[in-house]
Amino acid sequence: MKLVLCAITLFLSINLFSQKTEVSTLIFSGTFIGGYVDNGAYLNFTGPGIKLQKGNSDLMIGVLPSLRFKEDKGITKNSFITPSLGIGITYTFKSLAIQIPFYYTSKTTVENGKWEMGIGIGLKINNLLTKNKTVK
Repeated sequence: MKLVLCAITLFLSINLFSQKTEVSTLIFSGTFIGGYVDNGAYLNFTGPGIKLQKGNSDLMIGVLPSLRFKEDKGITKNSFITPSLGIGITYTFKSLAIQIPFYYTSKTTVENGKWEMGIGIGLKINNLLTKNKTVK
């Protein structure tokens, strides 16, 4: 009898005190930027970093997973599109993003390795195509 009363009490308390929660599914959120560095172009998506936010403005210092587009004019050539990882500062205001990235160019037989600074502009996209669902 005690077991039946405990089960009924538990069942009623779950239904009486349950809360509705809204869950949203995020399809895409982030910043993508195109720019110029070392006589070529790049396209990156901001990666992990340290972000300071105030109102509609964000300032982020972090890593930048990127695709670099550059024609190699040497005898032996690299691919036109190469993956790269840079570091940099990204400032966003509402949907506009401005970035100063730094990419490392590896040494070759004729040049030493060096860091190259670039400039870029892009868009910040937050909560694009989200679906809201109420869960009981």
